Amino acid sequence: MEKNILLTIAYDGSNFSGWQKQPAAPTIQGHLESTLSSLFKKEILLSGTSRTDAGVHALGAKASFKADIGIPTEKIPMVVNNALCGREKGPFAIAPIRILDAEEKPADFHARFDCTGKTYVYKIMNSTEVDIFKRNYVYHVDKPLDIKKMRNAAEAFKGTHDFKSFESSGGNPRETTVRTIFDIKVTQSDELIEISVTGDGFLYNMVRIIAGTLVDVGRGKIDPDDLPRIIEAKDRTQAGHTAPPYGLYLAEVYYGDIERR
Repeated sequence: MEKNILLTIAYDGSNFSGWQKQPAAPTIQGHLESTLSSLFKKEILLSGTSRTDAGVHALGAKASFKADIGIPTEKIPMVVNNALCGREKGPFAIAPIRILDAEEKPADFHARFDCTGKTYVYKIMNSTEVDIFKRNYVYHVDKPLDIKKMRNAAEAFKGTHDFKSFESSGGNPRETTVRTIFDIKVTQSDELIEISVTGDGFLYNMVRIIAGTLVDVGRGKIDPDDLPRIIEAKDRTQAGHTAPPYGLYLAEVYYGDIERR
């Protein structure tokens, strides 16, 4: 009997060309689909909630697939993770993709279309010293950042706005650029600054542009009081720079009433 399985996935995107399958490039979707298809001995096609870019990571991405498989749902993570590690070189190698959870959903459930919101986290290392071992996982900013100004500026993003000023060109055309940000936090622990953004949906590079804009605020290039004007302008040239992909993490995907979380 066919099952509709929802996977929760963590991955290190450093060596992948993003989530979406491409014919001549390594991707998260492509690597997972080939692993699942080989393991279950039938073609498995994944429907993911987010098409993360090259270099972007995930702590809790979601993807679903339908298939008639004999493995109990609760054992899927263990079996798939063993298969993923088996594709790596060396007996102690750890795969850059890991299945955290698997659950059976109703037949009409769709991981992407039933998604009601997501949380992204952007990590910034604000230090004069460069840690080469973190270069693929944080945005290193060597100039001092004013965390208080960044927090004040972030408040302007909350609520429902037209975020055209925070969309890069090159993405799939959208019917509307209006989105709702339910919450945004800027936290600091020693030299690590994290920007956590929860919303009902995000435009192409929207979180990276928000992060870059807040970095520009922290460096004194943009005044916090200018954020409402920048949002209202609906003009990409008014916002700050696009922060690099390797500081971005898809942290959580929501189904149901996100506003009560």
